[in-house]
Amino acid sequence: MSNALTHILSNECPICHEGKVFKDKNIFLNFSLPKMNEYCSHCNYKFQKEPGYFFGAMYVNYGLTVAQGIATYCIAQFFFETNFDLRIIPIIAVVITLLTSFNLRFSRLAWIYMFKDYTS
Repeated sequence: MSNALTHILSNECPICHEGKVFKDKNIFLNFSLPKMNEYCSHCNYKFQKEPGYFFGAMYVNYGLTVAQGIATYCIAQFFFETNFDLRIIPIIAVVITLLTSFNLRFSRLAWIYMFKDYTS
């Protein structure tokens, strides 16, 4: 599992671990829309199998976003006197907005790794 997570965070092909899934090398600090390669440059593995292939990745993205929102709330609540201060909501919104591009890339990579062909 940790090995797969390392490959996902490195933006590597799930089959050969040589080619890149996204055209931009860094998936962390990139605020543009993601541009995926259609095929792996090394092993020619097709990343998008069919139209609508990444609809399921939206669920991964949603779960990741909710987890980040809860974690942000748990950290931010220590800086306020009351249990639920309304000033926490904009903080959560800013964190979620800043992590949107990373979440989109990470969820697509995780989806590709979950449904790769394990027989090859």
